[in-house]
Amino acid sequence: MIVRIMGEGQVELADDHFVALNELDDVLLKEMESGDGPGFRTTLHALLDKVRELGTPLPDDSLEPSELILPAPDATLEEVRAMLSDDGLIPN
Repeated sequence: MIVRIMGEGQVELADDHFVALNELDDVLLKEMESGDGPGFRTTLHALLDKVRELGTPLPDDSLEPSELILPAPDATLEEVRAMLSDDGLIPN
């Protein structure tokens, strides 16, 4: 799956990595619902770091369609809330 991190670029992730990412996504969703700003920031960074760690970066000149778009590391709680689906940022 091709994942775009806004403001950074794209990475390719194997489907089997989504279990670990969904765990972080669930925590992020709970923090957002409770208004835990510091927890939200920590978990968002952990989620993006995990995507970078597990994914293979695509070249900057590659224009593959992104199947999943994640917020930039400096996105606000409100910006991320606007990107959410019922499943959070990462579909189950």
